[in-house]
Amino acid sequence: MTLGAIELSILLPALAAGLLVSATHVPLGTQVLARGIVFIDLAIAQVAGCGVLLADQLGFEPEGFAVQVAALIAALGGALLLTWTERIWPEVQEAVIGVVFILAATGSVLLLASNVHGSEHLRDLLVGQILWVNPRWLAWTALIYAGILALWFGARARIGRIGFYVLFALAVTVSVQLVGVYLVFASLIVPPLATRRMNRYRLPAAWALAATGYASGLLVSTALDLPTGPTIVWALVVLSLCWYAAFAARREQAAAVVR
Repeated sequence: MTLGAIELSILLPALAAGLLVSATHVPLGTQVLARGIVFIDLAIAQVAGCGVLLADQLGFEPEGFAVQVAALIAALGGALLLTWTERIWPEVQEAVIGVVFILAATGSVLLLASNVHGSEHLRDLLVGQILWVNPRWLAWTALIYAGILALWFGARARIGRIGFYVLFALAVTVSVQLVGVYLVFASLIVPPLATRRMNRYRLPAAWALAATGYASGLLVSTALDLPTGPTIVWALVVLSLCWYAAFAARREQAAAVVR
């Protein structure tokens, strides 16, 4: 097998993982921005990560069913807690989300305090290992994400606040184990933020930005031998800034013509 073929065998599953994450996170991120709860994804992702680390400390297989269940239970618990706080303390919901995040983040450190490989586990949780994603998990991930998208686009008006948080927790639980906390946050927030002033075709534009960011980030990280997750985050932000600047300039030109 040639070097190029080896690189493709690694990059294509990684790109597929990024596209799957983007498919669900872009529409959910648009709702997160609309609700003004930007840091909920960091909080829920970190809580799900705590579930993964706890299961690992208890001796379960890293990719086993028990770990998935632990992560999902932790994420759902955090999501339902934030649903409750949003109902009783809506004026400080963002602050509560911040507290949940910092508790989950420090909880992860405490869980790994006695683990000789603790720093590696924590780095993998935050930065992710998208280049080493297991292709067998992608089919299951696609099925889960398809169900989430079907409920989101088919029953969004009926699922209510609790339904949103549950779908959000499920999506983040899966994605944080695929790409890590940082890429989960970037995928949810950066493309919807760049397209927030678009009245038409916002969702397709945000999806295109996310897909281009993942593809270009993977190529740059491979070419320059840089850490993949952080490189994709930077690619997403740079492309989104360029998109926003171009869109703003176009709007100004259109407004000048009208005047």
